[in-house]
Amino acid sequence: MTLLKKITGAALALSLGAGTALAQEPTFFRIGTGSAGGTYFPIGGTIANGISAPPGSRPCDEGGQCGVPGLIAIAQSTTASVFNNTAVQNGELEAGMAAADVTRSMYMGSGKFEGKPHEKLRIVANLYPEDLHLVLPKGQSIDSLADLEGKRVGIAQAGSGTQVAVLQMLEKWGITRDNIEEAELNNSQSAERLADGQLDAYFYAAGWPVSAMVQLATTKGMELHSFSDEDLAIINEAVPAYIPSSIPAGVYEGIDYEVKTPAVSALLNVSSDLDEELVYGITKALWNDNTRKLLDNGHAKGKQITPDTALDGVMALGVPLHPGAERFYKEAGLLE
Repeated sequence: MTLLKKITGAALALSLGAGTALAQEPTFFRIGTGSAGGTYFPIGGTIANGISAPPGSRPCDEGGQCGVPGLIAIAQSTTASVFNNTAVQNGELEAGMAAADVTRSMYMGSGKFEGKPHEKLRIVANLYPEDLHLVLPKGQSIDSLADLEGKRVGIAQAGSGTQVAVLQMLEKWGITRDNIEEAELNNSQSAERLADGQLDAYFYAAGWPVSAMVQLATTKGMELHSFSDEDLAIINEAVPAYIPSSIPAGVYEGIDYEVKTPAVSALLNVSSDLDEELVYGITKALWNDNTRKLLDNGHAKGKQITPDTALDGVMALGVPLHPGAERFYKEAGLLE
């Protein structure tokens, strides 16, 4: 194949209605995800597979790719929400997965992002709930977040939505960076440190089951903190996008109890700079039968990614849908 060159969304739109020559020009579409041990990365990979239809691939009706003609989507491992939204805003990524609370704050330029609005952020879909995991060594427990004072605590990596939210939550119990020994690590690193006795606890928000925790549970073992209803209410007040949820018993080996915990929605975001026709095609491909099969047969959270929940909470978030996505949802009867 000759040297691949990137074409703009506008050129892709033209190619959809033009001759086969233009239709064979590739467009690269980068999706920012998260660490390899989390949930964003495998889900992002499945979405990338579903929306792709590289030049020369077999047509969908012949058992080939059913994505956007000429599109080559690639899932990139990143430090997650904050990084992804920043990269989308700056044009360094075409799309990114990010937590709803972080997306709202970054779009509006509020909270930690005061005075720095990311006005180009646009939503394609609500994907699935990310449950906050507060992981403890096997046999250990705490009564509340106040018990973490003086402990070695993994607060997730810098650039992640988990870290932003967790620091807001901890403040409600008087816990700050000043009275814990914090560690900014990704999920896999945190699990390794906990297993080695170098951490007393760590936080990670992700769709269960999380691969790094599956491995930890089956090797060294672990516990998950179950929050009281009162504590969940305090967390919801501190970070409204985090709502009461639960991780069922048996998701992880040795965790034979239901874990009450807060959860936040994971979103698929793009830039307002992207061509409407391109995003319309991507949204349509995201919800076609072929992508449905990929989602159902991939990571367990894939089954929760459905068109019926694609707009859950989105209208109340205050961040606009991309016009291409909006057009698809209106045509599909999912949006008035």
